Amino acid sequence: MKKFCLIYVAISLLTLGVFAQDNESSQKPGGGRIAVLKIAYISKQLNLTPEEAQRFWPVYNQYEGEIKRVRLEAIQNQEPEITTEEKILNIRKRYNGDFVKALSPQRADQFFKCEKEFGAFITKELIQRRQMRMQQRHPNLRP
Repeated sequence: MKKFCLIYVAISLLTLGVFAQDNESSQKPGGGRIAVLKIAYISKQLNLTPEEAQRFWPVYNQYEGEIKRVRLEAIQNQEPEITTEEKILNIRKRYNGDFVKALSPQRADQFFKCEKEFGAFITKELIQRRQMRMQQRHPNLRP
């Protein structure tokens, strides 16, 4: 129970930090909710201690800000997808060392895997919700 409360408090504090920042995700409907879900998902998967969380989240916020900036610039400049992905990969490589300092090499690797799993989780969830809406609108159709 104590561990649950600690995780809840950590997520709440981190959520406040996310909303206090220059929030580009608020430009899209639901973008803030996904960011909060991502933080909760990463926290749960990494099972961070309070000391690790204190070192990890500032690095993560910086990392996430750079990734968002690159994606926004790519959209504005209509860059090819391969160029955008290359820039993102370079950011990941650059921040890997910072994540290793905050956690450990194994846990930093676990973070990158967890981040990818979250993307797959969100995609799957969106597909399921879309299918449910279609079923509600057209109950005679079958998948």
